[in-house]
Parts: sequence; structure tokens; C-alpha cells
Amino acid sequence: MFQNILVPFDLSDQSTRAFKVALDVAKKYQSKVTLLTCLEGDAWHHKYYDSRADKELIKKQSKVTKKHIEKLESFAEKNSIAIKSQIITSKSVVNDIVTYAKSRKHDLIVIGSHGRSGFDKVLLGSVANGVSQKTRCPVLIVK
Repeated sequence: MFQNILVPFDLSDQSTRAFKVALDVAKKYQSKVTLLTCLEGDAWHHKYYDSRADKELIKKQSKVTKKHIEKLESFAEKNSIAIKSQIITSKSVVNDIVTYAKSRKHDLIVIGSHGRSGFDKVLLGSVANGVSQKTRCPVLIVK
């Protein structure tokens, strides 16, 4: 049923929980799992914006992310689940997740939700909500 599972991973507890749920699904259906991390630079560009700062920020984020992903990959491999990971630089996390899933024919997205509501959700938006509305494949949201 589900051959390729995409797990957007942002180093949060929620995305780690989503990863564990994805592994359970992968075991049941002998699926492959892909971890996708979208790194953003300074989203608050201003008049004196310096793109060199973005490059340095992305470099630091990437280094930290790789350490976390290595732990998750080894956990998946111990459970005999095929896994790969991808780190991309993103301007729109929702659009990049949806595009990635579509272009690589993922048939399930398992994504963690921070559970924001009310004014926080309006201000900050919800990646999980945006992905679930824009993609055509099933989305499992884990809180």
C-alpha cells in the first residue's frame, strides 16, 4: 500500500514522534522511508540584509541536523528499514515538502504537528496543515 514514506524532519520532538510512527508503518508495508529537512535562512530580510549571514546560518543548521539524522538512520537500520535522508535549503517549507513528495512519488507523508492554535497558528502558520491541504497523497499528522 505505502511504498515510499516521506517524513519532514525539523529536529522537534513532534517530528521525532512522526518518524517513529513512520517506522511502524514502514515495517508493516515493507516501505522505504525518506527524511526531509528544509533549512531556512533569515526569513526577516531587511534593508541591511547580508546573504553571507544566511550561508553561515544554513551551514550551522546543516551540521546539527546531520548529527540528529545519523541517529535516526541507525535506529531505522537496526530495525531493517530502508532509509535515506535529504537536507535542502528552502524558501517555502510547505511548497518544498509538497514538491519533493510529488516529484519522488511518495505515497504517504508522516508529519509532526506542534499543535499551535488560535493566534499562534494565524501568525506562524502550520506546516502540517499547509502540506495536508496542498498535497494529493495521504498525510498522517502526528501530535
